Amino acid sequence: METEFTPFASFGGGLMIGLGAVLLMLGLGRIFGATGILSGTIFAEAREEMSWRLAVVLGMVLSPILIFAVTGAMPALTVPVSPAMIVVGGVIVGFGASLGSGCTSGHGVCGLSRLSVRSLVAVPTFMLTAAITVFVIRHALGA
Repeated sequence: METEFTPFASFGGGLMIGLGAVLLMLGLGRIFGATGILSGTIFAEAREEMSWRLAVVLGMVLSPILIFAVTGAMPALTVPVSPAMIVVGGVIVGFGASLGSGCTSGHGVCGLSRLSVRSLVAVPTFMLTAAITVFVIRHALGA
């Protein structure tokens, strides 16, 4: 399994995520945590927050269509695991985000920039867990 190095696309994506996080904080005083936004949309925490939450979720879902409209091609996507594994991974990530009081976007993008102690602990934990997972899957299991 090869990992592609895409510095320009990654930099552009990072800029857009950061801009979105800043605009959400400036406009609504809310922290951009993707899992929390999705959870608040599905489990309707407050009716008055539903419109902006839906807008964020729809923006994430419809972004590939915008890319297609601009470039004429859908983004290349290769998923080397089964749909069942994607569901299992999603459940594990959702559980971890609940357990960690936030997801990687909330802690990594917003929490670190606010110098949150909880985020300063959570992000290295995410990174270490990711490194161990990649090592086990790619090297120990040979997948």
